[in-house]
Amino acid sequence: MVPPPPAIPPVLPPDSYNARVEASPASDLDEAKASRNLVHGLISLLILILLAVCLLLAVPGLHKVGREIDHMDASWLVLAVVLEILSCFGYIIAFLQVFERTPRRFGARVAMSELAFGAAVSLGGAGSIAVGAWLLVERGGKPSRVAERSAVLFLLTSGVNLITLAGAGLGVWIGLFPGKRGLLLSLLPGGVGVLVFLLFLALPLIADRLTSGHNGRAAQWTRATSDTIRATERVLFRWDWRIVGALGYLWWDIAVLWVCFRAIGHPPAFATVVLAYQIGYLSNLIPVPGGIGILEGSFIGMFALYGVGATMTTSATIVYHAISLWVPATWGTVAFLLLRRSRNEPLNLRPSRSERRFLRRSQRQDRKLEAAPPRGDGSGS
Repeated sequence: MVPPPPAIPPVLPPDSYNARVEASPASDLDEAKASRNLVHGLISLLILILLAVCLLLAVPGLHKVGREIDHMDASWLVLAVVLEILSCFGYIIAFLQVFERTPRRFGARVAMSELAFGAAVSLGGAGSIAVGAWLLVERGGKPSRVAERSAVLFLLTSGVNLITLAGAGLGVWIGLFPGKRGLLLSLLPGGVGVLVFLLFLALPLIADRLTSGHNGRAAQWTRATSDTIRATERVLFRWDWRIVGALGYLWWDIAVLWVCFRAIGHPPAFATVVLAYQIGYLSNLIPVPGGIGILEGSFIGMFALYGVGATMTTSATIVYHAISLWVPATWGTVAFLLLRRSRNEPLNLRPSRSERRFLRRSQRQDRKLEAAPPRGDGSGS
């Protein structure tokens, strides 16, 4: 599940963040609270899903939805599960791109733990990333560095959301993609995506002018935020194959929703699914575990605006939401339990990407020297 982030998280200056960490409760209390929240969230998910099933069976007006779900093509649903797994892998790659020195196995487990908390506990995008930050600091990560890189990860996924929204909206408006054109349905979402993204890029320049000559706490916070945005721009715009992780995390999840429509037999245009998905997920701001009931209602309303039938939308959304909740929640819960079992094991950081490149070049040069034939001593025979 890929909820658009509710707000840009504050990036604290190093001194204030360290002070806040030193004043925090003991790690064992944090662990107990986090584990309890996850268990309660999973139980809430199960109860809400059972209530939804009961409604489908008991309310006469929803019988058609139940029949439509029952007749979905199973092969397409299998594909939907595979796509959701790929979305989770995308987030793991994005996490390891931002926290590049984190060991792969440990980083993958932290990333999946974040997805589990995001799915089962009503934390929102920033809150689930905060869980990952706590796990990293617990294993010895420098709090100020973890806070900065966590904000970069949050802003990276936010940037991909904005680029996707702008591309889909403007693409439909100019006729590049099939879909329902209109000022409110395509141009406005695309334009908002472009404006917010440009503001995001301009914030460091604006902040530099506003904080020039000031050294107060507000100025330090603003400069720290500017540095984080610049770091995000380097990750987003510098060529690195791992950027497919942040893209795939969102795009594969959107594809899950489209495939659920396809399992019914009559999917709307993919760009329409992208726009309704992006706007509809804003309802995730309401703190309900998994967004159950809230997300379905917003999707039904959005797809109705784009001319998609309510029964088909309800059926596709229910199945999509079940897949997008339980795949990361189940996988991430296992990852979190494995992290708790190994929390006393030492953590060996990987070399940075530049260091790994240097080591590879040195190894290639050494192999070439070893393979080269020995030179003669220059003496005649």
